[in-house]
Amino acid sequence: MTQTDPNPCLAVGKKLVELCNQNKTYQVLDEYYADDIVSVEVMGMPEVGMDKQMKGIEAIRAKTKWWYDNHEIHSSSCSGPFPHGERFIVFFEMDITPKMGPMAGQRMQMQEAGLYTVKDGKIIREEFFYDMSA
Repeated sequence: MTQTDPNPCLAVGKKLVELCNQNKTYQVLDEYYADDIVSVEVMGMPEVGMDKQMKGIEAIRAKTKWWYDNHEIHSSSCSGPFPHGERFIVFFEMDITPKMGPMAGQRMQMQEAGLYTVKDGKIIREEFFYDMSA
């Protein structure tokens, strides 16, 4: 991303998709997330210390680490971004086997949409949408 990008939000979205498709999630966090990022999930998991809404880059790093530690990821991909002003949406598809919880050991496919808000070239809010009943 450069200062001359006509749409900095779109540039951030393109980098997020590119890096996620290269399995470089932590690089996305380091380079494109604001320190005071807000992350909103469909539901919280108080049993593992995660609220539905979490704030701050360290909380998001911990949530990401928990995800990778507790799921075998057979494959994953994302598409987009689909921009709208200072926001963009990315679609994720994952083939995973959870290591804990009621689905432990059961391979499953998951689809998710992420809505990201960008300010000053950094992601300041992410919201995830998925159907847990599927």
